[in-house]
Amino acid sequence: FCIVHLQEEVFAMVLYIVGLGLGDEKDITVRGLEAVKSCSKIFLEAYTSILRVNKERLETFYEKSITIADRHTVESEAEQIYEPALTEDVALLVVGDPVCATTHTDILIRARDYGCKVELIHNASIMGAAGCCGLQLYNFGHTVSIPFYEENWRPTSFYPKIKYNRLGGMHTLCLLDIKVKEPDFDAMMRGRTVFLPPRYMSVNTCIDQLLEAEETIGENAYSKDTLCVGLARLGQPDQCIIAGTMQELREKDFGEPLHSFIVCGETHDLEVEVLKHYMVKDSKYLFEEDTK
Repeated sequence: FCIVHLQEEVFAMVLYIVGLGLGDEKDITVRGLEAVKSCSKIFLEAYTSILRVNKERLETFYEKSITIADRHTVESEAEQIYEPALTEDVALLVVGDPVCATTHTDILIRARDYGCKVELIHNASIMGAAGCCGLQLYNFGHTVSIPFYEENWRPTSFYPKIKYNRLGGMHTLCLLDIKVKEPDFDAMMRGRTVFLPPRYMSVNTCIDQLLEAEETIGENAYSKDTLCVGLARLGQPDQCIIAGTMQELREKDFGEPLHSFIVCGETHDLEVEVLKHYMVKDSKYLFEEDTK
């Protein structure tokens, strides 16, 4: 009994890592909101993803002051987030779910190593919401990240994973790159600290890069005629879902960020039934049942 009591004393304070979901300030769970209201310090992680509402909207709804944790804070000064949790309750707010980005797992590990009690409060994320297009989640394989190509940096580490998935008949969820508060190295060389404007990869850019990778590697992992699904702003009132061939989706306007992309594997009858609702009008893609 005494040992249990001592443990409770040591871990009196908590670092809450709270998922905010995919929509706006109202998507937080009741448990998450209760945790936020109990905290003395609240950070909003604004590096791995974004909400379409600003910090002030969150502050008004949560009735709490919020500090933005940008890329520099998250990568180089994360101790500012978890060290106070030894003596006061602290919340780190993340878009989606707390365990969908390695960045948050790293903070969790470091906080526990430092001696903090950490509590995760889950919420909806793209990893689950992607199923709203009709593709069954248990038919997905590896999830891949698609980074922005640069002039001298054109990585294709996603390619073998998509190929592996498709050989097994599995779908591939592609998470598209975002660039927020990226340093302008040219300006830094002149002694000025300047950040580049935010960039969010579109479905269209993703397809261009996937097709370039296929042309470069040439192992027939997919083609311009492969069935795919473009997703934008999932969980929000103006979410956009369009299915069709890569070439057809390449020409579509998906609107504002954030975008995601799915390269389909084998589709089953129930999946097809839902997917057809989102197909490009007069799509050239033929499902197996259409060829009979």
